Amino acid sequence: QDCLPSTGVVDLSFEAESPLAPPAELLERLPSYDWLLEGGGRQIFFPPLEAPGRPLEQRCWSSFMEHRVPMVTEQVAREALLSFVSSKCCYGSAAAGDLIIQELKQQTLCRYRLETFTESRISEWTFQPFTNQSVDGPQRGTSPRLWDIKVQVPPMFQEDTRKFQVPHSSLVKECHKCHGRGRYKCSGCHGAGMVRCPSCSGAKRKAKQSRRCPMCSGSGRRRCSMCSGRGSKTCATCKGEKKLLHFIQLVIMWKNSLFEFVSEHRLNCPGELLAKAKGESLFKDENTMVYPIVDFPLREISLASQRGIAEHSAALASRSRVLQQRQTIELIPLTEVHYWYQGQTYVYYIYGTDHRVYVVDYPERYCCGCTII
Repeated sequence: QDCLPSTGVVDLSFEAESPLAPPAELLERLPSYDWLLEGGGRQIFFPPLEAPGRPLEQRCWSSFMEHRVPMVTEQVAREALLSFVSSKCCYGSAAAGDLIIQELKQQTLCRYRLETFTESRISEWTFQPFTNQSVDGPQRGTSPRLWDIKVQVPPMFQEDTRKFQVPHSSLVKECHKCHGRGRYKCSGCHGAGMVRCPSCSGAKRKAKQSRRCPMCSGSGRRRCSMCSGRGSKTCATCKGEKKLLHFIQLVIMWKNSLFEFVSEHRLNCPGELLAKAKGESLFKDENTMVYPIVDFPLREISLASQRGIAEHSAALASRSRVLQQRQTIELIPLTEVHYWYQGQTYVYYIYGTDHRVYVVDYPERYCCGCTII
């Protein structure tokens, strides 16, 4: 290797400053984690099997179906459009005030949602500069298995990611970037501290000029800006500490997966709006494991429940632990409003219990810079 005897700084000009991980051969294998380094030093761990949830209960849907969302009247339809128009800078309010409502087509949809809240755990080697802090190594005991480490779970259905240092997994090693020197030769000046003047290219005078170069005062060289003339830089990996504390890091990810289905409807309102619409709660079931709905009066909702639970089970159970599931059914009101204005017929939609509006072709629009949803 090319070294500077006077400073003892190794030349690593052509190496990356901060490798993602130290070479595998640098690390000793810990007694209880021999399997950790297999396959690249990063592994997802399967959780222990959970006991099955409560048995399937028979439900009586007649009481649920007694719920009805209030019908939209002409006055409500007009007020909803006026509120929508007033929020858009390039929509005129005259049409909304003078239109004649011809027909209200109303339909109540069902929206099924399944949320599955899971926890997954990943372990990986990581390191940080060693500043003489206490070292919790294997001499203090055997590291626990990853699913035996107790942590505080966030509120259900709220996603989060946290990182923890696995007990008794720490090792102190010489920094693999600077080989324990704390500094390395600057790649800009190759350790000289000076570089060729960019103004005169080292000629001490500019081309076709007799006076000396003002930028370098005629020396032909300038102080290296990358290392401020020192010829070396502090190692970015160990921050000049010369040693690194290696340890196994546990990364825990809590994720909320969503399956959503809106029942079929005959009106031409975009489905993505109905998926986000505010609805009236009809049914809610929450437990460690929920069972498919099989006897709902609207068969497509029962089928959606069975499909959603099967999909989540297949996609999530093999790589994470299910902490909680929640399935809901909501009623989503949808109204198609046909109205007449200045000799033409137009349409707009009112959806959700908060009476959001979707306009197909508003007759009094002055520019095309606004979003119509």
